[in-house]
Amino acid sequence: MNLQLGMGSALETLCGQAFGAGQVDMLGVYMQRSWIILTVACFCILPLYIFSTPILKLLGQRHDIAELAGKFSLQVIPQMFSLAINFPTQKFLQAQSRVGILAWVGFVALIIHIGVLYLFIKVFGWGTAGAAAAYDVSAWGVALAQVAYIVVCCKDGWKGLSWLAFKEIWPFVRLSIASAVMLCLEIWYFMTIIVLTGHLDNPVMAVGSLSICMNVNGWEGMLFIGINAAISVRVSNELGSGHPRAAKYTVIVTVVESLLIGIICISVVMATRNHFAVIFTDNKEMQKAVAHLAYLLAITMLLNSVQPVISGVAVGGGWQGLVAYINLFCYYVIGLPLGFLLGYKTRLKVEGIWMGMICGTFLQTLILLFIVWRTNWKEEVAQASERMRKWGGVEDEGSEMK
Repeated sequence: MNLQLGMGSALETLCGQAFGAGQVDMLGVYMQRSWIILTVACFCILPLYIFSTPILKLLGQRHDIAELAGKFSLQVIPQMFSLAINFPTQKFLQAQSRVGILAWVGFVALIIHIGVLYLFIKVFGWGTAGAAAAYDVSAWGVALAQVAYIVVCCKDGWKGLSWLAFKEIWPFVRLSIASAVMLCLEIWYFMTIIVLTGHLDNPVMAVGSLSICMNVNGWEGMLFIGINAAISVRVSNELGSGHPRAAKYTVIVTVVESLLIGIICISVVMATRNHFAVIFTDNKEMQKAVAHLAYLLAITMLLNSVQPVISGVAVGGGWQGLVAYINLFCYYVIGLPLGFLLGYKTRLKVEGIWMGMICGTFLQTLILLFIVWRTNWKEEVAQASERMRKWGGVEDEGSEMK
C-alpha cells in the first residue's frame, strides 16, 4: 500500500501543475498513465502476497501466525489492485480541490464497510476470510465510486480513454518511483522503531509504551497528512499558473500555521502526560512508562508539524528524487545507526532508540527548510512550464480510443 500511495503521489505534481496551467484536459491522461503504472506495480509486488507465508517463516515468525497471515494476504489481493485505481483518482480530484466528494465517498464506504463486516463475520461466520472479503468489497466500491463521479461530473478533465496515456510514460515511471521511494523510506523509518524496541529487555513494556505514544502521534499525523495534501496541491497549482510569489508565501504561511498547531498539540500532551495513557490501558506501570516518554513524544509531534508540510511542498514542486536521497541519508545513515547505538550500547534503551531517530528527522527537516528557503521560485515556475510542455503534448485527432 505504501509503495502504491507513493507512486500515486507523482500525480499530485503533474495534475496540480497542469490544472494551474489551465491544461485541465490533460488531468485525465495523467490519471490513466498512473493507472497503467500502478497496475504493473501490483503485478510486480504480487509475489510478496502469494509467498508471504514462507517469507514470514524465513523472517522468524511463528508458523501458525505466518500461515494465517499468508492466507489473509492471498484473500486481499483484489484490494491491492483496487488501489491502482483508487490513488490516481484521489489525486485527480485533489488537484482540482474537489475534496468534498472524497470525504463523502469515504464516509459512505465506512458505514457500508461496517455493515458488510458484520454480515460476513457475524452472520455468515466466515472469520478472517469474511474480513478480507469485506475489505475487498469496500476498497473496490470506493475506487469505482470515484471513477463514476469523474466520468459523470468532471467533463473538463475526463475526455475518455486516450492513447496519450502511453506517451512519455518512462519519465512518468521515474517520477512515480522517486515518489514511492521518498514516502516509503519515511514510513519504514518510523516503523523500524517498533522492530528495534522489540529486541530490548522487557520488550512488552517497551513496545507497549512506545506503541501508545505512536498512536497519539498518529492522531496528530492525520491532521498534517491533510495539510500535506493541501500544500502540495496549492504549490503545484501556483507553479502551474506562473505565480512564484504566491507559491512562496503559501509555503511560509502554511509552515507557520502548522507550527502553531504543533505547539498547541504538544502543550496538551505535556499537560496530560501522566493521564492520557488511560485511554489505552489501565496498567499503572504502563501509564508510568508512557509518561516517562512524553517529552520525546512532544518533540516528535513538534517536528511532525513542520516536516509533512515541507514534504508536501517537495511533491508540489516535483522534488521527489532529491528528497528521497535526503531521506536515505538522514534516516538510514544518521538516524537509524544512532538510534541503535543509543538504544543498545547505553542505558537509555527505548529512549535512546527514539532519540537517535528524532535526530534523523530533525536533520531532514533542517535540510528541507534550507532548500525551501533558498529555492528560486521563478525557476520552479519555468521548470513546471517545461514539464507541462514536454509531458502535455497536443492530442492528435485520432488518438482517442473510440
